[in-house]
Amino acid sequence: MSSAIPTPTRVRRLPVVGALRLGRSSDIWFKPALSVVAAVAPPSLLLVALGRLDLAAYTMAGSLCALYAHHRPYAARAKVLAWVVLGMLGGLAVALVTASLTRNAVVLVTVGALLAAVQKAVCDATRVGPPAHVILTFVSSATLFVPQTLGQVPGHLALAAAAGAWAWLVGMAPAPLRPHGPERRATAQALHTAAVYAETARGGEESAGARSAAYAAVHAAWQTLLAARNRPSTTRRALERLVVRAEVALAAPADTDPARLRAWADAVRGSGRVPRTGDPRRDEGSLGERDELVGVAAERAVAPRPLWSRLGPLAPLAVRTALGCALAGYVSLALGADRPYWALVTAASLYQANLTLTWSRAVQRVVGNLVGVLLFAAVTPVARLGPLALVLCILACNFGAEALIGRNYWLGSVCVTPLALLVTELPGYQPTGELVTDRVVDTLVGALVGFAAALAVTDRRAGRRVERALTAVDRARERAARLAAGPASTPAALEAARRGLAAAVVDLRATADAAAGEWWQRALPQERVVLAEQAAHRTLAATVRRQGLLPDPGTTSTQTHTEDTSP
Repeated sequence: MSSAIPTPTRVRRLPVVGALRLGRSSDIWFKPALSVVAAVAPPSLLLVALGRLDLAAYTMAGSLCALYAHHRPYAARAKVLAWVVLGMLGGLAVALVTASLTRNAVVLVTVGALLAAVQKAVCDATRVGPPAHVILTFVSSATLFVPQTLGQVPGHLALAAAAGAWAWLVGMAPAPLRPHGPERRATAQALHTAAVYAETARGGEESAGARSAAYAAVHAAWQTLLAARNRPSTTRRALERLVVRAEVALAAPADTDPARLRAWADAVRGSGRVPRTGDPRRDEGSLGERDELVGVAAERAVAPRPLWSRLGPLAPLAVRTALGCALAGYVSLALGADRPYWALVTAASLYQANLTLTWSRAVQRVVGNLVGVLLFAAVTPVARLGPLALVLCILACNFGAEALIGRNYWLGSVCVTPLALLVTELPGYQPTGELVTDRVVDTLVGALVGFAAALAVTDRRAGRRVERALTAVDRARERAARLAAGPASTPAALEAARRGLAAAVVDLRATADAAAGEWWQRALPQERVVLAEQAAHRTLAATVRRQGLLPDPGTTSTQTHTEDTSP
């Protein structure tokens, strides 16, 4: 490890225009968009037929669970969706019982803020990806301000549970048609990013950003494959070999054919047979066909870290969330707002991994909500044609939000805002001008107060986490180097060491990026981070060569060798 003197960290300039720049949509944007429509529509239309649209807010709580876990393998998705439904019901139960016991607005805001902090911490610790805690917080916070009686609570929870069970079925519905779809998409992304990195490296313009993105994609692909803990199939083994090829490309870009990687990525992304990679052995001392993936079985056997150990580093974020949400709600109440939960939810939606990202989210939230209230004003005449029209407008906003939010959060908020306003009209129509004014005021209050709370609660442990990540990379590199140099190293030990080092490098980059966006902290050892990454990449290359996993040179990207596997 280099003893270079740490260089001071420059505080990043707060972006405004850059925060609003549109990106590329997710490859599977249509999956959550269609799933939420399929989950929300049947319960809502049934309530329209029964003349009880006032109960749709409770069924929608369960239906919105269909937004989660679309990137996970189906075996893991089944468990994650079940936990999301239970988490939704738990937050809803606390909100319903609290609302039935008190109408004190200060108490309700306090409970909502505490719930938001718990939901934020648990979602981040378990990496329940988008939309993470925001949907849970929106449902529980809104329900706190709906008058309840204790006798109504079981019925309302039953409606949410039934809709949640339906959402679970919707989320699992594609499994029989494309059982390895999530794994194939993750593998294709790993191959594609590896091809981009290999291309830049071979062109003499090696990009640290491309390299980091490629390592992150490969790591994500392994996590996806390892999450499928059912009995490994022929297709999954073929996908694992392709991810090994992507790893090899990162370690030895000069020996990689980017066109072949792209051809494999295109083939995997489709529904045809998984491409055959061939035997990677160069000599008799290399890993064999069975030994090539010996590290995979070992990683599957490792138990995940306990939840409590993952919650510790998230304490500053949880405190920020609780404080910001509570203060935003209190200020909204002081201004005479009838729905302080809008300010609370706005504050809850801001908090990201660091202050710079939190600022960007604040800009996106404000812009999206301001444009969204204009869309609501335009849609209101149509929504008020009748209950069916109202439900159809809600479905359209659900679809639009998921279709657009991948481009940028503010663009999705343009549809989320009218959706939230339309939901308030399920029990009965409200004055449009009053709704628009309240929403604008609460958005500004939530964004300003929420960001102020983020400034007040600094994450001074970010630098320590970088130091720990540096130590982890150093130890993993030394172990991998020792095994690569040892003639008696077993394939299992060498493969496990290589995977461990690759994961440590990905974690170091993510930790350093998150810490660089924090303010009011000591200087970060940026030079040591760069040197550690460079040394780790050299060791990974040496390990790959020791394993004999260098790919065939390959002069064409049109090879059609395939493995007899089902899609």
